[in-house]
Amino acid sequence: MQLRKTMSGFMMIVLLAFAGLALVYLPNWLLSNYRAAAGLGQIWGTLYLVVVGTGLFLITGSAVWIVWKLWGASIYKARRRLRRNKNPSELSHSQQQREIDENLEHVETLKSKTGGQDEVNRQLDPLVRQVVEKREQQVLEIVAFGTISSGKSSVLNLLAGRDVFATDTRGGTTVTRNEIPWPGMDRVTLVDTPGLGEVDGESHVQIAAESARDADLVLLVVDGPLRASEHELVDRLGEMEKRIIVCLNKGDWYSDPDREKLVAQICRQTQPHVRAEDVVSIQAETGRRLRRRIQVDGTQSEEQVEVPASIEPLADRMLVVLQQDGKELLAANLLLQSRGLVEKARSRVQEALDRKAWSIVDKYMWGAGGVAAINPFPLVDLAAGTGISTKMVFDLAEVYQQKVDLETAKQWLSEMGKNLVGFLGAQGATVAVTSITASLIKTVPVAGTIAGGVLQGTVQALITKWIGAVFIEYFRNEMNTPEGGMAGLARRQWDIVTRADELRKLVQSARSKLGSS
Repeated sequence: MQLRKTMSGFMMIVLLAFAGLALVYLPNWLLSNYRAAAGLGQIWGTLYLVVVGTGLFLITGSAVWIVWKLWGASIYKARRRLRRNKNPSELSHSQQQREIDENLEHVETLKSKTGGQDEVNRQLDPLVRQVVEKREQQVLEIVAFGTISSGKSSVLNLLAGRDVFATDTRGGTTVTRNEIPWPGMDRVTLVDTPGLGEVDGESHVQIAAESARDADLVLLVVDGPLRASEHELVDRLGEMEKRIIVCLNKGDWYSDPDREKLVAQICRQTQPHVRAEDVVSIQAETGRRLRRRIQVDGTQSEEQVEVPASIEPLADRMLVVLQQDGKELLAANLLLQSRGLVEKARSRVQEALDRKAWSIVDKYMWGAGGVAAINPFPLVDLAAGTGISTKMVFDLAEVYQQKVDLETAKQWLSEMGKNLVGFLGAQGATVAVTSITASLIKTVPVAGTIAGGVLQGTVQALITKWIGAVFIEYFRNEMNTPEGGMAGLARRQWDIVTRADELRKLVQSARSKLGSS
């Protein structure tokens, strides 16, 4: 069933026919009216032409304006879809800012669809405020990642100038996201996350994923060639176009030639996501190094000397990146955050609408079931449609803000009845549909003990639930023609609602809801 497409085609035929009739009859009609007006005097003929010309101008202008608005809206949507598919680096700063505004506005539009439900607002409002406040305050987040005992927290402590991030030589101690302002740098925040090797629980995975998505600049601390988890993180962040600085810690473990070779290896491993100049080597903790001395008599002596901690190469590189690219990094990340916010809003709003829609279906299915249970005549007149099912479809359309009138709903239900009779194999008899459906329910264990009236009501409840499932799916997809048309959608939903587990739950509910009736 493709009612909207059929109606659009019919309206186009009507408009073309009307235009054809106008071209055939309108010139003669205008000419005869002009002659009649001119017969009263030249001034009347002139006045008639002015009035007709003004009317034609207004009609033509209105038509052109409507077409222009519709065409312009289509072009705007197409450009917006194209822009949303682009990475931040492919957009100018002004384009990024414009899309952020559009995304925030779109979130508010989505929220309005729920009728201001407090639950949806509680979930989305903090996320909106986070984007808005970050945009206003222009605060950059530097988020650090590292495997267990890579020295990530020690690096952050040196950057912070004090011990504020958890460190433990046993590893695995960072369990929550922790952040502080970077001393001496306005509007820059240092963020510590669970180590990659610590991310073994669902909560840790969520914290790490959230931190990576919101990061303006990522600091990856390693102590050797990249492990599999580190390599995977670099690839994921590279796909998100995150700027990454790789910090090779514990440089005192290696000789100068070996350290240079290791840095070059890391550069190769992180291509093309990390620039070569963004791979630096540091030492976050005081170390010891063997030193040999040649004595005056030519003999050698060895001693352990302390090597002081030094993170100057990292701090210098971070300052350069923030000064040169900080504004662009912040804008790009805000754009990504706003896109993610739109997806979250769409998901939360869809969940809220679906819950409301299914509560409506539940109300109507047991209302229809109750009527059928007390009705002594075993007749489910689905082909013509019932008032209860029609009203349910109408209410579902309102939930998803789709324009449907009662007559259209009745036509749809008539088609649904034909679909049901068709794929159940009956030949147009609604009593046969009821019989077949009842037999299907009786295949469920313990369902066969249901009394006749309750069984009749359960059948009606099942069919009403099926109708609701079909139109929930149809309306939530904005009435676009589903795969296989409405008949295909009806068949798929029938297969779902008649699964053994679904029927079992339906029978259990029917006993409690319809037993008294």
